[in-house]
This record gives sequence, C-alpha cells and structure tokens, in this order.
Amino acid sequence: MTPKLASQELNPVAITAFVTSIAAGGIGTALTERPAFVISGALVGLYLLFSIKVVRQWEKAIKLRFGRYIGLIGPGVFMIVPVIETLSQIVDQRVRVANVSAETTLTRDTVPVNVDAIVFWMVWNAEKAVLEVENYNDAITMSAQTALRESIGRHELHQALAERETLGVELQKILDEKTTSWGITVQSVEIRDVQIPQALQDAMSREAQAERERRARVILGTAETEIAEKFASASATYQGNPVALHLRAMNMLYEAIKERGSMVIVPSSAVETMGLGGNLAAIALANKQS
Repeated sequence: MTPKLASQELNPVAITAFVTSIAAGGIGTALTERPAFVISGALVGLYLLFSIKVVRQWEKAIKLRFGRYIGLIGPGVFMIVPVIETLSQIVDQRVRVANVSAETTLTRDTVPVNVDAIVFWMVWNAEKAVLEVENYNDAITMSAQTALRESIGRHELHQALAERETLGVELQKILDEKTTSWGITVQSVEIRDVQIPQALQDAMSREAQAERERRARVILGTAETEIAEKFASASATYQGNPVALHLRAMNMLYEAIKERGSMVIVPSSAVETMGLGGNLAAIALANKQS
C-alpha cells in the first residue's frame, strides 16, 4: 500500500471556500459592474483551495517548507502556504493488518510447508516512519515475510502445527525489535494456516490410524492379562477350599435355571462330585408344589 499524499487531496472545506469566493466575487461584480471583484474572488478561491487542509482524528500529516521538515500537523483543519509549504504524507496511526505468506518453506526437519500469517501493527511515531523509511508499508510486509521464513526454518513440523501461538509470539518479538527504530510497533502476529503436501497428509493420517490400532491392541492385551490373573487367583482359592468350589458351582447352576423355560444338562459325574443330587431333587419338588 502506497502512503497517501496529502498535497494531492482536495477536501470539502477547501472546495466550499473556493466556491464561496467565486460566488462572492461574482456578486460584487454584478453589483458594482467591476470585473476586478470576480478576478479577486477567483484568486482568493484558488489560494484557499490549495491552502486549506483537513487531517482526520486518527491521522498525522508531515509538513515541509521548501522540502525541509517543519513538523507534524493534525488532527483538524489547517492552512499552509501553497508552493512554499506542502504536506508530504498522511500517516494513519490506527492498528493495521498485513497479510504475510511463506510459500514452500522448509522446516527444520526438511518438510516443505506453506504458512499464512497476519501481522497487527501501528505507527506510534509518524516522524520516524516517514523520515527514516522510504515506504514503511512495504518494509513491514517484507520484514514479516523474511522473519516468518526464518522462524519456520528453526522449528520442526510438529512444532509449527501444534505451537502456533508460540511461533506467533516469537515472530512478534523479532519484528518489534526491528521496527521500533522506525517508529512502528508490531502488536501481535497470528499464524492463520499451515499447509503441508497432500502426500505427507496421507502418510500422517495412516500413521495416526496405526497408532490408534496399536493402542487398542495394547488395551485388549492388558485386559486379557488382568482376566488371566483373576482366574489364576480364583483357582488358587478354590483349590484349597472344595466347599467354596461347590458353592460357586451351585450358584452358576442356579443362575442358569432361574429363567423360566430354561433347561440345563448337567453330567452325572459333576452331580456326584459336587453332591448336587439332593439339591436338584429338592428344587424339582419345590417347583412341582408351586
């Protein structure tokens, strides 16, 4: 963006003064029939047209006299002496945004990436920004692009993807140190997007899927190990306590036949071993009576 030249702007106040002067001269000539009034009105109007300047609230204008810096003007309405004095530039002192991109930049682990960033900056000293930098808009953009490339080259891909805020803070400090002497401050830098090649995206997707499958298998194996340990502990308990084993078997049998209409076939050897004959007969007799 090229800095705005104040000397090339005609503001409504100057135009109004010019028209008023021409009208006053025309009225004077009509009343007195002397053409000198309209000529004088035209000359005064031209003087006011080029001498009246308006600087808005958020702007500062650079005033030069015969090309030499005199001072800053603004905001408000001011008058200059045409030809002798000029307003070189109008400096906008609001916060501005610069879009910066670094295309096909290699990270520390040699991965090509495209990075888009936004730089928020403002001019805090209009005198330095105009007198010491030819075009501070281009200077900010070029400096931010160079710093962005350098920062990407010092970080690996996973850092650029996961630590965008840290990368932005680092860029802000680098740029602010460089631009402070220009009368410009960089308030913040935000990393908007980090793009990687499609082939690398596919590889990272497959890697993430494989990692999820590995974790699922590890969890399943851990569960099987815990179940085996519980079974081993239970077998040790039942081995030294046959009564407990019989009670567990009876409980399993009860759970199997408590649903109406279910049928369980129990081997005779198991019945004799656990002494379940009498218990089964009692259960059958109770069912008939009910």
